[in-house]
Amino acid sequence: MKKDIILCGVGGQGILSIATVIGKAALKQGLYMKQAEVHGMSQRGGDVQSNLRISDQPIHSDLIPRGKCDLIISLEPMESLRYLPYLGPQGWLVTNETPFVNIPNYPDHQAVRAEIGKLPRTVVLNVDAIAREAGSVRVANIVLLGATVPFLGLDFADIRESIREIFGRKGEAVVEMNLKALDAGKAISEKMI
Repeated sequence: MKKDIILCGVGGQGILSIATVIGKAALKQGLYMKQAEVHGMSQRGGDVQSNLRISDQPIHSDLIPRGKCDLIISLEPMESLRYLPYLGPQGWLVTNETPFVNIPNYPDHQAVRAEIGKLPRTVVLNVDAIAREAGSVRVANIVLLGATVPFLGLDFADIRESIREIFGRKGEAVVEMNLKALDAGKAISEKMI
């Protein structure tokens, strides 16, 4: 088993929380894991990207080579385009359709969507709307995580348990809202593929 995953978005969207949940679930299964992060200007709204490598064999580098990524997980559609050169020929892109417009020259949303539409393997969903239905837009990142479950190769129970452990200190209501968001994202993704 080997998965090379790029997670991307902008600061404050919860990209690193997704990476933490996936990494914790992988470790629960006895897998090797390496992670490298880039925080754009270390501020809310800056580019955030993480390389996450999971394998049943030792991993020698934490960076994913161009053309070798199995999965891009993106909370921001334009940011997903930035990392397409890393996507492998059989790789999947799972992305939020809602742009985070934080620059004056943000490209036309339809043009961004058209570029994403050219890819053969994508799941594009409005994670913000799904998160609202789950209880709060603050769980949009976990909706997106749920949408990636079919591509991760990790035990779903371990992902759920990792969410319990990570968010447990915030109280049972927060844990349950995140689990509801995870389940909603997974269900929608499974219908789309």
